[in-house]
Amino acid sequence: MDESKLLMVVEDVPGIRELLELTLRFKSYDVIAAQNGQEALELLQVRRPALIVTDILMPRMDGFSLIYHLRKDEKNRDIPVVFLSATYISPEDKDFATTLGATCFIEKPIDMESFLTTIDSLLKQPPVVPPPPIKESEFLDKYRVRLLAKLEQKDAQIERAKRLLQTSNATERGGFEASLRQALNERQSIQVEIDNLNQIMQRQNLLQ
Repeated sequence: MDESKLLMVVEDVPGIRELLELTLRFKSYDVIAAQNGQEALELLQVRRPALIVTDILMPRMDGFSLIYHLRKDEKNRDIPVVFLSATYISPEDKDFATTLGATCFIEKPIDMESFLTTIDSLLKQPPVVPPPPIKESEFLDKYRVRLLAKLEQKDAQIERAKRLLQTSNATERGGFEASLRQALNERQSIQVEIDNLNQIMQRQNLLQ
């Protein structure tokens, strides 16, 4: 297999993951896929893609943790990484992604034509040396700030969705219920990451 045409897609939502896989394969790329960052790191031990496309908000290791670990790996640290997100889209989120070594940031919903143009352009560029990996203490501290900010936003989104649901009519109710379920699931994923991170920081005496 020509590894210059091999891409990795990391996405926990099956429908989005399958759409990305099908779209990239239609454009003659070879694709390997993972459901989360942990799975992606395991795949990277046996396959080296030319580029990684990854969501940020995922269970069992999100995109921020994935790229942090990737940039510490001498064998794979220079692989370009394209971040996809509908949640982590603030300027602070994007700055953090750049600090970690993200090559490109694309907001969801994805414009597929623009997405494919970006992928093609990145693959044609000469290799770019990523920034040096940041210190673990700096990563953990900044990562926690981003998670807590996102948790606060999700809480506000959930409360708003609950209020709208109470005043909605029968036609609107299905859409509001779906929105609330998604927000609750996303909040749970963020809380799990925070809990895991707090445990790590407590073991290292980094959490005040």
